[in-house]
Amino acid sequence: MKTVILATNNVHKVSEISHALDFPGWEFKTLREAGIESDPVEDADDFLGNARIKALAAHEASGGLAALADDSGLVVDALDGAPGVYSSRFAGEDATDEDNNAKLLADLADVPDDERTARFVCTLVFIDEDGSETCAHGTVEGRIGHGLQGEGGFGYDPLFWPDVFDGQCTLAEVPQSRKNEVSHRGNALRSLRFKIEVAEAKKAF
Repeated sequence: MKTVILATNNVHKVSEISHALDFPGWEFKTLREAGIESDPVEDADDFLGNARIKALAAHEASGGLAALADDSGLVVDALDGAPGVYSSRFAGEDATDEDNNAKLLADLADVPDDERTARFVCTLVFIDEDGSETCAHGTVEGRIGHGLQGEGGFGYDPLFWPDVFDGQCTLAEVPQSRKNEVSHRGNALRSLRFKIEVAEAKKAF
């Protein structure tokens, strides 16, 4: 059995990751489930840097087990890329999803529809037992609505209208399985899975 430490305690992320990377013999454990204390300072100025910080910290704290971390967020063009790496704390260090959504709506209050373009970004860093690193990146393009819509998802999902849905619904209005098919994290996970499969195939030879 291969244990992979997920550098998160977010149950939404855990579910998505475990379904996307369902390799035979792999088991995933959150930091809490593994009894690991790891809370590194995420002081990089991009998603890749922060994901690498978290993955390395989990890998080292677990005594060398494989570790996977993601850093993701919302990039809004009208806000010059904000909230970006500060997405989870856009409204402050202890901000809730409601706080962050309220701030985003306030900041975009006077921005017209055609200028509310945005994208979700996800970067994954996987560090294997041998210390080798595999990175993957995924995005989903869309726009920010004028109010919350939908009860599913989390974070900014109720405000995000993906282009792939042709303006019919937000990410918070579709089942998790459908969200996984189009989301930034889903796209990044599919890319990571492919890269891991290629690496494993090379090892077999």
